[in-house]
Amino acid sequence: MTGESFRALPGGVRREVLPARATEDKALAHVPRGIAVTVTAMPVKGPKPVLDLATRLAAHGHRVVPHVPARLLRDDAHLKDAVDRLRGAGVDDVFAPAGDAGPPAGPHDGAPPLPRGLGEPGSPFAQAGITGHPESHPLIHDDLTIQAMRAERAHATCIVSNLCFDPRLFGDRVGRVRRRGVPPPLRVGVAGPVQRARPLPMAAKIGVEESTRFPTGHASWFPRFAAPGGHSPDRLPAGSAGALTEPSSAVAGLRVFTFHQIAETERWRRALLDRAGER
Repeated sequence: MTGESFRALPGGVRREVLPARATEDKALAHVPRGIAVTVTAMPVKGPKPVLDLATRLAAHGHRVVPHVPARLLRDDAHLKDAVDRLRGAGVDDVFAPAGDAGPPAGPHDGAPPLPRGLGEPGSPFAQAGITGHPESHPLIHDDLTIQAMRAERAHATCIVSNLCFDPRLFGDRVGRVRRRGVPPPLRVGVAGPVQRARPLPMAAKIGVEESTRFPTGHASWFPRFAAPGGHSPDRLPAGSAGALTEPSSAVAGLRVFTFHQIAETERWRRALLDRAGER
């Protein structure tokens, strides 16, 4: 990936952060105000930490995209409270995944549903993203995830890709989605500069109660982080250059998972731009 790659993506590069105690200070210190920050919900804690962090960052002038997972919403009143808080903070972009929690807290279950009020005409949000799975979801068949995206295409303004490592799989998946008639722009999930050979300490640094369970749900990620040469933040964008830039792919930008290494991710971005003389 090069500095020119950043410039070529119309929606730029977003940072995926977790609502840990130190995240606010790290984001204020190391994320420029022009870069959107997406805040991930952790099932064991529910939506509240996401709403708290999102509203604080918005008050500091950051563009924020909070996650509002359908399976964590107890009922319509719970959704309305979340919407009111976010709109009161000036947030106009949300991401509505299903959420991988156990039994749902309310009526939303199954393949990713877009909760009523987030993506319908007259929605309080200008942008509402739904989940894409460039690599297979461990619990949901590929065809079902694509069917869900197709069903929600009239309401969603963007497909937000989960983390992907394999350029070939990414290119194939984008082609399948587009051939199924799913037109919203795609934001591609890539891992930032995670420290090699430290996957479990990295998970512990997330700083949330469920960090010890994190490797179980994402077992395929850790060998790729830990193996020598197993992960480079440039690999997927460089290997997927055709799929990323092909007009028919409609790729809007990148979603960079920081894994709580927010300063390291910013240094990586600046190094790319410095090499291209663009910063």
